[in-house]
Amino acid sequence: MKDVYILSVESSCDETSIAVVKNGHDCIALTILTQMDTHANYGGVVPEIASRMHTENITLVLEETLKKAGMTIDQMDAIAVAYKPGLMGSLLVGIEFAKTLAYVYNKPLIGVNHLIGHIYANNIEDRLEYPLLALVVSGGHTELAVMKDDYNFELLGSTLDDAIGEAFDKVARVLGYPYPGGPNIEKAAAKGENTYALPKPVDDDTYNFSYSGLKSHIINLVNTERMKGHELRKEDLACSFQTTAIDELSRKLDLALKNTNIKNVVIAGGVSANQFLRSEISKVCDRYNAKLYIPKMLYCTDNAAMIGAAAYPLYVKGDFKDFDLNAESHAGVCD
Repeated sequence: MKDVYILSVESSCDETSIAVVKNGHDCIALTILTQMDTHANYGGVVPEIASRMHTENITLVLEETLKKAGMTIDQMDAIAVAYKPGLMGSLLVGIEFAKTLAYVYNKPLIGVNHLIGHIYANNIEDRLEYPLLALVVSGGHTELAVMKDDYNFELLGSTLDDAIGEAFDKVARVLGYPYPGGPNIEKAAAKGENTYALPKPVDDDTYNFSYSGLKSHIINLVNTERMKGHELRKEDLACSFQTTAIDELSRKLDLALKNTNIKNVVIAGGVSANQFLRSEISKVCDRYNAKLYIPKMLYCTDNAAMIGAAAYPLYVKGDFKDFDLNAESHAGVCD
């Protein structure tokens, strides 16, 4: 069987990324142009600025990626693009760019769910074994699903309100840490101790998650301490928050491993870069003798290589999109 080369585009939020992926497993070339420094000035991603910067940068990112690969678009077997979920304006830039390339070069167009891309990031330089439990943890999503085979999902549970990454960012903001909040909370937590008693969210036998109450509890705690003139132990509070938030993931994964007897686990999404999360989930997997897949740090956050990896099974099935493909701002793994 001939090698399949897919040119993939990712622009769902504030990274403009293009990659060339071979056979769904080998990243031949990857370029990621982040807008993080720009959005840091505003304390978070500004959608209008993000889409404008994607428009300005995407052609340059394509040229750089093809240069790294030493290939041309003519040598590609398909064009893939993330079309959901994400910021509408940002997604549309990538979609229209991918559709143009597919039309001009007469290539099949593959639409990829960005969240499923995060799962398939674990398939780069590795081989996923099914069935597996997929724990998706990002700025907009917290989901636990069974993956029985390629693109065969059964949702077990999801967040009832805020996602874990969103909670990290909001807690960082109230504690005075700059954007991006998640990595700064992690750094602060490493210097602190788990000394604040915080409520356990969704402490039951479901697979659902919740972070709104935990976030609100910390906001109220911070405001109360400041009004009373008490010294706020920011690093301890960061540690207590991180410990409680990730314990929620550990408890739900533990329950799923116990009830399903599945022996493969995937962590997916930007929050998977958190080292404490990796350590705690690894402990859970060890208790059940389960194999844990964790993406390389390069593939944890938004990148086009994961889109190319997720596009490969769709290419094999001939699951292509028409040129009326449009962006969808909201979607889960099973949508």
